[in-house]
Amino acid sequence: MSTASLRARYIGDTVTTASPQRLLVMLYDRLALDLERAGTALSAGDREEAGKQLQHAQEIVLELRSSLQVDAWEGGPRLAALYTWLIGELVQANVKADRNRVTSCLQVVEPLRDAWRQAAASLAATPA
Repeated sequence: MSTASLRARYIGDTVTTASPQRLLVMLYDRLALDLERAGTALSAGDREEAGKQLQHAQEIVLELRSSLQVDAWEGGPRLAALYTWLIGELVQANVKADRNRVTSCLQVVEPLRDAWRQAAASLAATPA
């Protein structure tokens, strides 16, 4: 088996066996990475790469939005509205090659990612 095949299998196994909380953190980690990459690509004038990264970021936000149980907690409707805003900003960032919008999205995503990571760690540390 090649190194690439082994890596793909490891990643697949990691995702398959991850808890829902860990999967959420993984999605946020990848969303932040996509935004960082898009910003870098826009700075370098590479609209094609920026577009790929922004489209992947949009897919992640759409997945987060579709899996959100809005009525499960008090903050659900606000988080749903935030996801809707993010999708709109990501589309506009892509259409207009707007690095400032990408930066604004990243400034929203990073604290959310950190909060979800902390919540997942707290939950993992709680005895069953």
